[in-house]
Amino acid sequence: MTDHNEDASLDPAADPIAALTADRDEFKDRLLRMTAEFDNYRKRVDRERRELSEAASADLIRDLLPIIDDLERALAAASGTAADSALVKGIELTHRQLIDQLKRRGVEPVNSIGQIFNPEVHEAVGSVPADGRPDGEIVAEFRKGYRAGGRLLRPAMVQVAKA
Repeated sequence: MTDHNEDASLDPAADPIAALTADRDEFKDRLLRMTAEFDNYRKRVDRERRELSEAASADLIRDLLPIIDDLERALAAASGTAADSALVKGIELTHRQLIDQLKRRGVEPVNSIGQIFNPEVHEAVGSVPADGRPDGEIVAEFRKGYRAGGRLLRPAMVQVAKA
């Protein structure tokens, strides 16, 4: 008789409660797996959306940087003229507004003058005799570099001291 009871407990048709319990456990396991897969999918889509938005912002900012360069050149060229001219004030205002907008988005210039050349953030376009400066020190900046957060948007074009 004992063998018959053990055989009955192994046969799902013989015990409908055990069969239902097994089905419930299987469905619960499948539900947990599907929930985890959906949560991972949602996180991946959110991350990809954020990365796409950051890349689009970086592209737009890179497109604006030459305009900022031009405004800075115009201000440098106007430095010998009457500083209270309406044109100079307009250029200064436009430049300041662009810089403020970039700062709000976490964009900051790369510090260069007096720093040691770093190929990750600087682009050397020339060298000059050291004259008491350490080899590789940046002595001139021809174009500002910018970064947003940890991402380099544009390297600074610099001139370095060479021993």
